[in-house]
This record gives sequence, structure tokens and C-alpha cells, in this order.
Amino acid sequence: MVRAIVGANWGDEGKGKLTDVLAKGSDIVIRFQGGANAGHTIINEYGKFALHLLPSGIFNAGVDNLIGPGVALDIDALLKEMGEVLSKGAPQPQLMISSRAQVLMDCHVLMDTYEEERLRDFKFGSTKSGIAPFYSDKAAKVGIQVCHLLDKDVLHERLKASFIKKNILLEHLYHKPLLNADEYTEKYYALGQQIKHMVVDSTQYLHAALKADKSILLEGQLGALRDPDHGIFPYTTSSSPLAGYATVGAGLPPWAITRVIAVTKAYSSSVGTGVFPTKMTGDEAEELRKRGGDAGEYGAKTGRPRDVGWFDCVATRYGCMVQGATECAMTNLDVLSYLDEIKVCVGYELDGTVSMDFPVTPDLQRATPVYETLPGWKTDVKDVRTYSDLPENCRKYVEFIEERIGTPLRMLSNGPHRDAIIYR
Repeated sequence: MVRAIVGANWGDEGKGKLTDVLAKGSDIVIRFQGGANAGHTIINEYGKFALHLLPSGIFNAGVDNLIGPGVALDIDALLKEMGEVLSKGAPQPQLMISSRAQVLMDCHVLMDTYEEERLRDFKFGSTKSGIAPFYSDKAAKVGIQVCHLLDKDVLHERLKASFIKKNILLEHLYHKPLLNADEYTEKYYALGQQIKHMVVDSTQYLHAALKADKSILLEGQLGALRDPDHGIFPYTTSSSPLAGYATVGAGLPPWAITRVIAVTKAYSSSVGTGVFPTKMTGDEAEELRKRGGDAGEYGAKTGRPRDVGWFDCVATRYGCMVQGATECAMTNLDVLSYLDEIKVCVGYELDGTVSMDFPVTPDLQRATPVYETLPGWKTDVKDVRTYSDLPENCRKYVEFIEERIGTPLRMLSNGPHRDAIIYR
């Protein structure tokens, strides 16, 4: 069985907790795209963790965790993250790294930072983690795979070739110091030696696991609306967070995925730049932001305040559609318990017509959300573990959304901890 956990919206939906929960019944958990530019927050008996590169299955004994070939691997960040996990008494992660994964290096972070500075008011809201320059190098075929780190001569030659264009940009566009291939070779060869014992041929490993009928869980980063092809371009990430890409970013055949679980919050949130139709402002937004989960609505990577807003049925319906979701999971249901009334976006008005279709970005910028207002439940639901025990208005809220997004809501998260889950 192969399942994918992916985001239905702008990212930050709570995928880390769901992966942590479902990893219990899995043999393998795989990160298949993205890098250290976003985090999955997990709270368990060892404490609170914001995982940026480590798969969210690492706290489950007996589960193999794999960083797939589609990931932007920042080795410095990975080793630091592993150290933080171990320092809190968590067990040594059972971690493997694909030999075909490509390495995000210091130069990518520099280029990302310099470009955002150059763009100024026109910047795309990058976390300055080097993601866009990394994937640019990958597409241009000048990237460095993990396997290249293990041969010093090969690594040096590839770095020299890669730095030719970068140094021209650094000198003439950014007016910054040039990159030195010798220095980078020494650093990244040494890092390669540190992770060598975790490097595997992930393609052979996963196909053998499929034949052995292992249970595999694919963990996506960010959400459908951040996809560079199907999202709110250009305010997107640089790799595909869709379940359709999971087979590529992990290294599995396209027919392998049998369940796609799209995660959404009970309201909307977004930590990045871009169009956000149901955005709240002022005190109303700040109140929801402060109540939003264990740490409030602040980015796990950047600490930036997230934009928050009412649940958007149009965006979520679209997100579930492009994800190919077989089911949906809703997180942060408990957060809304303080509200007397709750708005839900049920359509967009554009040029005098109301539609449930999610438009391209220029039209989205002109669209006005159409709301229906539902009564709140005004009761703390954190301790509820059975759907029928939820307040009637809470159940009506879930069922109202389920009908309009067209995807069954099978799991409800009503608190930050691992056991705060309701199955339907």
C-alpha cells in the first residue's frame, strides 16, 4: 500500500502531524520534494519539533525514513536538525538518503538572498533558503547529486563548470564576492563523508519494497496552490507538491499510489506571498492567528506571521482536484471554538458571475469571495475523540464543507498532540 499526504491549500496545513500519526502503520516514510524552506511541526512525548528535511516518520520505531531524489538536500541543515532531535532524547532516526538526491549548497542560498534584495518591492516572498536557484541548477543540469560528493575529482569538475555563470552574475549583476570551486570541493566532499553511511540506491530499495508489499507513506511539502504549474504562479515554490509528482520525487511507478490524503485546515492560512482571497485583517486576524494551534499561526521555518482567513471552499475544492485526493483530513478544528459565527467562502464573484471554479492568478486578484455564515459551537472540543460527540454545530460545519469541496473528510485533528484525532 502506498499513501500520499499532501497539502490542499497554500501549505502549512498540518501535514507533519498527520504523517507522524499515519507513520505508525507504515514501513517506510519518504520526503519526495522541497527542501529546508518550510517546516512540519510535530508534538510528541519527546517535545515539540519543526522538521524541515527529516521525514515526519522519524519518531516511529521500526519505520525507515527516506529523503528521495526529488528533495533539495541541504546537508548542513539536515545534520543540524538531526542533532536537535537527538538532543531532546528522541531515538536515532532510521534515515536513508537517495544517491540521486541533489545537494543544495551555500551558493544557492547566496543567489536566492541576492536576487530577493535585487527585486525589492517585486520579490516573490522567498524564505531565502536557496530553493529557486537549486531547482534552476537541476533543470540546467549543472546540479550536484549526492553520488558526486563521494568522488572528489568529479565533484571539483562539476563545481568549476557550475560556477562559471554564477560568478558572472555575482560580479556584474549583484556585485558580490566570487565563488571558489576549491573551497566548495573541500567542504562538500567532507559533508559527503559524514552522510556516506546513509546513502542508498533508493530506486532499487523502493521497488523491492513494493514487491514485498511494504506500506509506504509519501510526505509532501507545501500545498497544491504553491505548485509551479497549477498554483498561484508566480507566487509558488519551485518543485511540485502534487501527489502526481510524488512517484517521480520518490522513485515509484505512477500506478503505485492507492490513497491520496489532502490536508486542509478548518480555516485558511498562508505564510508566503501571493493572492489570498479570504484574508482577514486587523484584530480579527490577530485573534485567530494567536489561537491557531500550539504555536499560533507563524511560519515553522521563518517565524513570519501567517496570513489567516475564513475557510475557502473554492480553493480547497480545486486543491483536492489537482491533488487527485481520495480523501481529506482537516486540522485545527478546535481553534474555531471561540467564534459565535463562522464564515465560509462558497464561491468567487468575477465580472458579475459567481463561480466555484478556481481561476488563474490575474483573475484571482480581481475575484471577490462570496460567503455563507454558519453558527459557531462555542465549546472546547480538544478532548473529543468520537465524531458523534462533537457539538452539533461543529458537525454541521464539517459536513457543510465536505459537501462543497466534493471530497470526503475522513480525519479531523482537534489539537496539536498526536492522539488528538477523530476518524470518520
